[in-house]
Amino acid sequence: QLQLVESGGGLVQSGGSLRLSCVASGSSLDTYVIGWFRQAPGKERERVSCMSSVDAWRNYEDSVKGRFTVSRDNAKNTAYLQMNNLKPEDTAVYYCAARHSWRGSLCPSYGMDYWGEGTPVTVSS
Repeated sequence: QLQLVESGGGLVQSGGSLRLSCVASGSSLDTYVIGWFRQAPGKERERVSCMSSVDAWRNYEDSVKGRFTVSRDNAKNTAYLQMNNLKPEDTAVYYCAARHSWRGSLCPSYGMDYWGEGTPVTVSS
């Protein structure tokens, strides 16, 4: 059973940066596809990015392209979401999620196998 714990959220001014971490335990993260999602108050959860398990494939939601970068450090069993040039509309609870790579390389919002508890990000204007 994979457990995921996010950290790194907080309050930041518009234009600032944060790096979110997603530490995995219970299994090796390199056999999973990793997705980052967010949910703002009163809104549906949306996928921010998706990262394959073994190659350099990355996918980003249009509103974060060029500002957010996902990465992973398999030696530390940790995934990261670097967020730069943050905007007030990025305010949300951010979640990492994992999907067994044998199920495919995508990150469907309702098809992930494991979820973290989330870390809140607030961007002030």
